[in-house]
Amino acid sequence: MAGKRIFHIISVVFVLNYVVLSQNSPINDLGQPIFQDVSFTQEYAVKYYFSGPFGQLEKCYSDRNGNTRVSYSGGMLQPTGGEFLRPGDLWPDRQYLPMKDQEIRDFESYQQQFVYLDSESVFSNAWAGKYRLLHSLPSAQVLCMGTDFSCLITDGVTLQYLKDGQEPFSIKLLSKVSLIKYSESRGQFYLLADDGIYSYDGNAGKNVRKILNGSYAAFEVSNNEMTLATIDGILKYNLNSGQIVGDKNDRFPSLLITTLAYIDGKLWLGSEDGLFMQKEDGTFNFYNGERWLTDNHIMHISSGPQHSINVLTKTGLSQIVFKDLNLYDKAVFYEQQVRSRHIRHGFNAHLGDMQKGRLETGTLKDSDNDGLWTSMYLAGQAFRYAVTKSDDALQNCVESLDALERLFTINPVPGFPSRSFERHGYKPLLADPDRWQHAPDRHWDWKATTSSDEAIGHIFAFGVIAELIEDSNLKEQAVKLIDTLMSHIVINDLYMIDFDGKHTTWGRWNPDYVNSLPEIVGDRKLNSSNIIAMLQTAYHFTKKEKYKKKALELLNQHGYLKNLMRPMDQVGNAPEDADDWSKMLSESWNHSDDEMYFVGYWGLYRYALTDELRNQYREAIIDHWQAERPEKEGLWNIFTAITGTSEFDLQNAIWYLQEYPLDLIDWNIVNSKRKDIDFIADNFREQSLLRVLPPDEAPVQRHNSNMFNLDRIGGNGLSEYSAGDIWLLPYWMGRYLGIISGPLENETAIH
Repeated sequence: MAGKRIFHIISVVFVLNYVVLSQNSPINDLGQPIFQDVSFTQEYAVKYYFSGPFGQLEKCYSDRNGNTRVSYSGGMLQPTGGEFLRPGDLWPDRQYLPMKDQEIRDFESYQQQFVYLDSESVFSNAWAGKYRLLHSLPSAQVLCMGTDFSCLITDGVTLQYLKDGQEPFSIKLLSKVSLIKYSESRGQFYLLADDGIYSYDGNAGKNVRKILNGSYAAFEVSNNEMTLATIDGILKYNLNSGQIVGDKNDRFPSLLITTLAYIDGKLWLGSEDGLFMQKEDGTFNFYNGERWLTDNHIMHISSGPQHSINVLTKTGLSQIVFKDLNLYDKAVFYEQQVRSRHIRHGFNAHLGDMQKGRLETGTLKDSDNDGLWTSMYLAGQAFRYAVTKSDDALQNCVESLDALERLFTINPVPGFPSRSFERHGYKPLLADPDRWQHAPDRHWDWKATTSSDEAIGHIFAFGVIAELIEDSNLKEQAVKLIDTLMSHIVINDLYMIDFDGKHTTWGRWNPDYVNSLPEIVGDRKLNSSNIIAMLQTAYHFTKKEKYKKKALELLNQHGYLKNLMRPMDQVGNAPEDADDWSKMLSESWNHSDDEMYFVGYWGLYRYALTDELRNQYREAIIDHWQAERPEKEGLWNIFTAITGTSEFDLQNAIWYLQEYPLDLIDWNIVNSKRKDIDFIADNFREQSLLRVLPPDEAPVQRHNSNMFNLDRIGGNGLSEYSAGDIWLLPYWMGRYLGIISGPLENETAIH
């Protein structure tokens, strides 16, 4: 029970932290809040990989014209060819050909122009090429621009201050200097040396002053405050008082800090484990993995072109772009993502066999859950059509409904939905002979052993189509499919019977099976909830008494109402004396069950046989939602709104929709090493943290996964998920339910 107590603690934390909508927010006809779809900031990355001759990438800056340059030990580089999801490269910079023979040691951005250091001078190609200051440090490696075109350079042990019209003079130090930064507000240079931090005012002659002892990995200056990175945390140093302010802060994603930068008032920190930006509340946005970065070892951070951040790593450059979008803009982008590369024979499919995230190398893959993922996409498109009357959405419904219908007709078993189908002879299919069967049409094969999650997905989508689409042919097709599947299940005593005459592993709703499970085992509650939803949907649209009769029999004679009403906090591990099957089912919470519950709630609640039952179902749905609140799962929150409740965590649903990354490639991501998150004890629901991470910091995953999953390791960039079920379903469902408004601003394209 310890895990359940922890879960309740988490729930309380989320309730206490729940921010209600403004009292001035509009409400719909049910008294529910409506989110007004205004713009928010969406981030995405454009990446440029370096595959040239051996050398270490060092710095990156952009100028006022949008040009970006990278310095490395072999010269200067420029990014070329990159756009979102289409990585580019870093190539030798040939724009100013006379520079080819100059050995560039360092460069800076000054007044949004590039300034270079070579063995003889500091110079620029801007300002008509007139800026050039000679120096006498042939081994100089570090440049820092000051004010009025002055600068400070060093070869590590000797400083030289340069200013036009003034003879350069040198200053010897006893400690090696590796980094120089200039504070314009204070008129001071600050130097990072092996033994501490020094300050220097160019107008003070050779007077270099040591202000801090110690060893530091990096530092940054903003106004009167210096931020210092140590091996075990971050310190703040007040330049006016000359004192450390506050305690050392070690609540950072990584303590292996490599570089710091203040950009537009925000502190950015680079580490060996990724990039992070400090938010106003002191927490961090964390950028880890190739969703954001060419690799996780950060070398340099600077302001990039067009509201972006340049992030230089060991293997390339990432430009993290910030763009104002609204949810509708994001939906338009995702609609194109799905239609352009995720439709296989009308199914909502994933793109697999990719090489390092390159979309052009991908292949459309079949799935055990083609029926479920496509049902969720289809329902989303039906909601879209109901809201917009879009001919495009209607055609998408036609094509996906045809694909689902063919799952029933491609196999010889009456009323049985295949998992998937594919052309005969496709070699990978031969690796799974237990599931793949030859179709009567010799050109095709079909996949057997269909699961209960496909069944409930089918009934959900067919019900949405039958209810919301005015097209009589489509409506008739959907109702026929409901009747086809449910007739198969009812005739076969509430089992799905496969080609071999046996029930499938999961297609079992018969009381002999369901009630054989201990009451604490979740499948007893789940299967009861699902079959009642399916029978009610069938009765609602066909008006065939057999479905109503069977539903009432299960509810009243076999305890299915009691089963489905069992509170979620009474679901847990099977007792010690239970059978092995029950123990296996209840080892921990199965998040696929959440998906099956919630897609079933549509038919359970909306097509309830009586008002009394509907009120009871409402209680069960809200109880389940309460258990799910810590995950901040957008779809579950929006599904809960069907009950008419005014409290369903709309803001968390919007948070989910806004924070979901545009890049849905399965890049490796590691959060388990982070020092800024609060882990909790192991528990039944597998909620590993006190607070769930934003979706753009977590692995990409469907709704059947645990939102508290921290890492994705292995198979980096091999596939791309479809937004059809992950994002478009909750968005368009929210639009249909009237809890998300249409766009209040003009559309914005994503480049």
